[in-house]
Amino acid sequence: MFNLRKVVVVHTSDPAAAKALPTADPSRWRILALLGVAQLMLIVDVTVVAIALPQMQVDLGLDRTTVAWVASIYALVFGGLMLLGGKAADILGPRRVVLAGLTVFVVASLLAGLAGSGEILLLARALQGVGAAAMSPAALSVIVRTFAGAELTRALGVWSALGGAGAAIGVLLGGLLTAGPGWPWVFFVNVPVGILLLVGLVRSVRPLPGSGGRLDAVGAALVTAATGAAVYGLAAAGDDGWLSASTLIAICAALAGYGLFAWRIRTAAAPLIEPAMLRRGPVLRGLGLIFVAAALMISVFFLGSFSLQQLHGFTALETGLSFLPVAAGTILGATLGGRIIPRWGVRTVSVAGLLLTAAGLAAAAGIFSMTVLIVGTSVAGFGVGAVFVAAAGSMFSAVEPGEAGVASGALSTFHEFGAAAGVSAVSSVAAAALLAPGFAAFASGYWFAAAVALLAGVASLLWPRRAG
Repeated sequence: MFNLRKVVVVHTSDPAAAKALPTADPSRWRILALLGVAQLMLIVDVTVVAIALPQMQVDLGLDRTTVAWVASIYALVFGGLMLLGGKAADILGPRRVVLAGLTVFVVASLLAGLAGSGEILLLARALQGVGAAAMSPAALSVIVRTFAGAELTRALGVWSALGGAGAAIGVLLGGLLTAGPGWPWVFFVNVPVGILLLVGLVRSVRPLPGSGGRLDAVGAALVTAATGAAVYGLAAAGDDGWLSASTLIAICAALAGYGLFAWRIRTAAAPLIEPAMLRRGPVLRGLGLIFVAAALMISVFFLGSFSLQQLHGFTALETGLSFLPVAAGTILGATLGGRIIPRWGVRTVSVAGLLLTAAGLAAAAGIFSMTVLIVGTSVAGFGVGAVFVAAAGSMFSAVEPGEAGVASGALSTFHEFGAAAGVSAVSSVAAAALLAPGFAAFASGYWFAAAVALLAGVASLLWPRRAG
């Protein structure tokens, strides 16, 4: 176990202890850049398809159900398999899993662009999710095992900035590519980028040993099925309501699956995740913060997309451009948060970020103005960016290097949970706005998100120090 603030002191002022730290990899910043672009590509693919869906539907003759699945199956598989991908990185070594996951993602992207039917497109999107679920937690594990001390928090800040930036860039890129060369290029663009990344990573990332052993296939199947059911249920709640049959069946299946998974990790000789990890205070705080931050971030994009187009008359491309300040705010907040956590600590950064987010969302809720909406949500993005890096900082202050993969998978899984729950919650609160657009109806969604940010900030402030 270690504390990020203590790591900085040891790294800079205790020569004997500093010798115990890993030798700094001279290629570490290049590795971070390559993995950062790869992670950005994975995140962009969550939203880049949204703008292209109408054209896909016309060209491939897709029915409404298939269109919905094209949008959601990637996130569903991505979220469901990340804990498995993270554990595989711990056992096999993260470098191997990063390269394998990126290869699968690139091949699946080529298949998606060449798809001539809905069935092939769905298969390709699912395979994209498999590759992303392997690569993302393994890439974060590489970063955690490559950096140390203050440099680690800076690297986590860069990594955390990619979430909000990727969502905004995806919307903008989807509009540009669909309006230009056509919808297949939202997938084709991943191929040359992915190949260049593969070459760079093979040359830059040194072999990182895995722990060896076997992967718990039963535990992996249980948690994958439970996570997939949970993400599906939360997404269905936004479309069909919290009391609909599809939502209740999926949520009940997820609860049953997680109950069986909890039994499995207590009884298996080599569990997918050690129960002791889930009892550590910093780990729990990190999971809670990432859940709330992802829910707030997706709420900003979901409500903003509808309100800018339906209340202010923006086109889809103009809406994407309007989200660039939000992305910039997220990047700035995460980068600054990564720099100040070693001095101020996770508590201060998370509380300040959540209160800033609440203030920005309250401004968007209280004043009917396009300018205030963009400025307010950009301030909220800044706060959320700081919370993202605080979540990662808290999580990785309490795990050993050999646990970094599964910890990354858990953090990423809760990110997906938060995103799905955020859309479900705000779409339910602002349901009237989606049927009959009006400022008051959209404001209710922003007020709800602001209240969540405020309550989360108070909870983070009151979090027991001995648990952090």
